[in-house]
Amino acid sequence: MLAHVKRAPALRRFFSSARTCHADFTHAVIGGGVVGLAAARQLAAREGTSTLLLERHEAPGMETSSRNSEVIHAGLYYPPDSLKTKLCIKGRNMLYETCAKYDIPHRNTKKWIVAQTAEDWEACLRLHKHAQELGDTPTRFVTADEAARREPDVKADAGIVESESTGIVDSHALMTYLRGDFEDRGGDCVFRTRVTDVEYIPGEGYKITAVSDEDGSVTSITTETLVNSAGLDACTINNLVLPTERHIKPYYAKGTYFSYASSRPRTSVLVYPITKPGLGGLGTHLTLDMGGRIRFGPDVEWVDNPYDLVPSSARLEQALPEILAYMPGVDVGAISLDYCGIRPKLNDGSRFQDFVIREEEGFPGFVNLLGIESPGLTSSLAIAERVGEILYK
Repeated sequence: MLAHVKRAPALRRFFSSARTCHADFTHAVIGGGVVGLAAARQLAAREGTSTLLLERHEAPGMETSSRNSEVIHAGLYYPPDSLKTKLCIKGRNMLYETCAKYDIPHRNTKKWIVAQTAEDWEACLRLHKHAQELGDTPTRFVTADEAARREPDVKADAGIVESESTGIVDSHALMTYLRGDFEDRGGDCVFRTRVTDVEYIPGEGYKITAVSDEDGSVTSITTETLVNSAGLDACTINNLVLPTERHIKPYYAKGTYFSYASSRPRTSVLVYPITKPGLGGLGTHLTLDMGGRIRFGPDVEWVDNPYDLVPSSARLEQALPEILAYMPGVDVGAISLDYCGIRPKLNDGSRFQDFVIREEEGFPGFVNLLGIESPGLTSSLAIAERVGEILYK
């Protein structure tokens, strides 16, 4: 299965200088979503190393990375000292710079957070204050006159806070760039390959057993370092490597998206309702694609099956009141079910959960990326940089 992949000499940097390492690769990254691609690209840049990316689908980013809103988030919603805040802000700046440099389609659309009640407005004021304290997440108030002039179809009875650094990106074009740059740096991708076992060999690294979905063949490779960026399967990989007492239970939040086929009403900004506590998401909001087409969603539906991507008409019925609250002129008949995505969670949404990005104690060279959901796309380049820092302190 991996016969076509070059087996470059492994770098003897990571373990004690007294041992001799004969691993097939310096780095192996499990998971070819946008974060896995970014991490593999980051590691492949190190001279004298070899990097392998393993992905179970036939192409990169076929799960969470391609089933989201494609929003470049500002970093407004998380505790100031959290990884989500730090990596979202840093990653957002890196993403805008990379997209501009390499002609990856993107746009700084800005985002309106709309309030319909006095209670909503109090929450908006708290969010604005939080943003100002963060330093690099500019927000401003939009007056009623400005709102009526710029976006007359958007309803916000109590007020609007505008996030000035929010935008959108073509996630597929971004992943195409990341894969190409990874391979240009000497990295290797292997697709349709499922990891079935990982064994830690003290002083040497990790033995990965994988099965080809093409012909069922089983192959093992060895790697000095291992990055778990498996997204929906990240907890599964974690549980293959770590002892039972350190196993983690995954949670899955299914989000349904809705397309809009009418040309009116329109908006040039993203529109978000104020977030409700305990929802597990940001509410059924309005986003735009690179062609300016409106889509709504996602909502939040807790599921046990992370591969159930069939949209339900019941979700549209529940979402309509949320949509009509900020876009009352919408043509309900032009809204239809579009697609679903699944977000990998580490709890049931009742409390904040930060990204988990760490080298696991007792397992040198094993970097775990768990709960990498929103704002994972925005943070991807910064997460990749952090992975490199962890492995090469």
